[in-house]
Amino acid sequence: MTIWQKKNKILITCPKGVSPYLKAEIAALGFPVTAETATAIQTQGTLADTMVLNLHLRTAQRVLYHLETRQAGTPGELYGRINSLPWEDIIHDSGRAGYVCVTSTVDSSLINDTRFVNMKVKDAIVDRIRDKMGQRPDSGPEKDKSVVHVYWKNDSVEVYLDTSGERLARRGYRKIPLQAPMQETLAAAVILATGWNGEGAFVNPMCGSGTLAIEAALLALNRAPGLLRSNYGFMYIKGFPDELWQEMRKKTRATADKKKPLKIIATDINRTAVLAARQNAQTAGVDHLIEFNVCSYERTALPAGGGVVVLNPPYGERMGDIRKLESLYSGIGDYFKKSGGGYRGCIFTGNLDLAKKVGLRSQRRIIFYNSEIECRLLTYELYAGSRKTTTLQTVTCL
Repeated sequence: MTIWQKKNKILITCPKGVSPYLKAEIAALGFPVTAETATAIQTQGTLADTMVLNLHLRTAQRVLYHLETRQAGTPGELYGRINSLPWEDIIHDSGRAGYVCVTSTVDSSLINDTRFVNMKVKDAIVDRIRDKMGQRPDSGPEKDKSVVHVYWKNDSVEVYLDTSGERLARRGYRKIPLQAPMQETLAAAVILATGWNGEGAFVNPMCGSGTLAIEAALLALNRAPGLLRSNYGFMYIKGFPDELWQEMRKKTRATADKKKPLKIIATDINRTAVLAARQNAQTAGVDHLIEFNVCSYERTALPAGGGVVVLNPPYGERMGDIRKLESLYSGIGDYFKKSGGGYRGCIFTGNLDLAKKVGLRSQRRIIFYNSEIECRLLTYELYAGSRKTTTLQTVTCL
C-alpha cells in the first residue's frame, strides 16, 4: 500500500467562525466529520481524497493529511522523531519537485520562536533524504511545492502534509486586490450565510475588487473553486497520480451548471475598483455573468423579484473617518428602507457601534472573523410594504 492509498485523519482549517459552513461542505462531499473546532474540521480519507477536498471546498484554508504522531519533549528529541520517518518515500530529493517548506504551530514553554522549530524539522527531513538517497532537496519558505506542517504541544508532535501548499483562499483570479479586500474563503462563507443559492438577484454595492460577486457566481454555477488553480502541495508528493487528477478535473468541469440564468450586480463609486472587479471576474471566467456599474451604493438599482443585497462597508479599522462612517451606515439603512422591498439586506462589518446607525432591527447577527477582527454579518428582511417610490438615477456603466 502506498501513501496515496493509506487512510488517515485529515485536518481542514478555516477562518474563525467559518467552521459550520466548512462542516456542511465536507459532509456534502460524502466525508465523515470526526471532530470540529472553531478553526478546523477533522475528517478521514486517503491522500488521494485530499485532491477532492482541495478541488471542491470553498470555505477551507488548508487540507492537512496526517502522517504520524510522535512523542518529543525537547528540540533534540523532535529532530530524532522527525528524522525517523521515511521521507525518502514521500518527498523528491532533486529536480523541480525536490523542495520542502516546513511550517509549524507550537505550544511549548521551551519554544518562543516557531522559526527554530521549522529549521529543526527541515534539517531532520533533508538529512534523512540525504542519508538514504545521496542528495538532499532544497528548502525554504515558499509554499509552492512540498509543505510539511508540525503541531507540537507539550510532548506530542503531530506531523502533517499540507496538501494545499498555498492557502486555498488564493484562488488565482484576484490579480488586482485593491485596499482591504475580503479573503475568498470568507466571502464564500458570507454568501452561504446569507442563504442565497442562485435564486433571485445577488446585488453587491461597494463591490471593491469584486470578490463577493465572483464567489457568488462560482457558487451558483456549482463551479469548483479549485479549478482556477494549477498548483497544489499534493502534486509534489512521490507517486502523485496525475492522470487521476486530470480526470477528476474533467468530471468536475462537466458538473458545473454553465447555462443557469443568474442576476448578479456589482457596483462601486470608484471607477478604478469596478475596472479591477471586472478584470478579476474575467480571470475567474464569470465576467459575462455579472453586471458591473459605476455608481454610489444608494443609486444601485435592485431588480424586481427580490433576492439578496450585500454590502461590506469600511468599519474604521484601516480606513475611513468614524463620523463620516456614521453617516454612511445611516444612509445604508435608508437605502434598505427605500429600495430594498422584497430583498434580504446584509451588512458585513467589524464595528457594531457603527452598525447601530443603520436604524433597522437585524433578523440575524452571525459572527465571523476578518483576520483578527471580530465581525458580524447582519441580515435584515426588507418587506415590500416598506418600499417608497423613488426615482432611480442614471448610472455610468462600463
